[in-house]
Amino acid sequence: MSRPIELYYWPTPNGWKVSIALEEMGLPYNVNLIDIGAGDQFAPEYLKIAPNNRMPAIIDPDGPDGEPISIFESGAILQYLARKTGTFCGDTQRQRIEVDQWLMWQMGGLGPMAGQAHHFLKYAPAMEPPNDLPYAKDRYRKETSRLYGVLDRRLADREYVAGDFFSIADMAIWPWASLWEGQQHDIASTPHMQAWLDRCSARPALDRGRRLRLDLRGNLQDKRETHSVLFGQKGRDS
Repeated sequence: MSRPIELYYWPTPNGWKVSIALEEMGLPYNVNLIDIGAGDQFAPEYLKIAPNNRMPAIIDPDGPDGEPISIFESGAILQYLARKTGTFCGDTQRQRIEVDQWLMWQMGGLGPMAGQAHHFLKYAPAMEPPNDLPYAKDRYRKETSRLYGVLDRRLADREYVAGDFFSIADMAIWPWASLWEGQQHDIASTPHMQAWLDRCSARPALDRGRRLRLDLRGNLQDKRETHSVLFGQKGRDS
């Protein structure tokens, strides 16, 4: 029996990626909460694990050669866990390439753009003073919807993004795509994406991962005392 992985987590889309993976892969884990609104991500002891002051991160006590290893960046964590377990990364070289490229699409495209959409549509107008910027709102809303169009076309002839199998690429994309309403995306324009969201949501392990400490997820845009931590000189939301 492997020793539990230490998960450093807060219930955000990036945090969900890893909690979903751990649940889907059946790996034991302990939860270490990193309250991003309180600035836990800047604590010196946490920076030793995640030097980019973001969460999630993990420590696997049974890392390569049986030695502990700490990993930051959600995409890197997903790849590591998939390789560790030999699951959710494809069975052939072609399948693995499909998984990797759609994982990178999320990390380099959808995640950053949807994150900016959240910021300018929800957070910036609630700041003091308000930063209600029509150009920024329109730019990131449109780019996020464009990316959902890419996803929708991809899903027109397959069950999951890499093919007929659920993978870490789906685990990476689903948490952000599930928040389409807050990104002001017209879900009716992407019916294949909507069906895929429903298929993924029906997975019990994915649902358990998303619900992990969901009680802590609040409307940070309304908590102005957190804005200097999330959006000031120290950093931004995970």
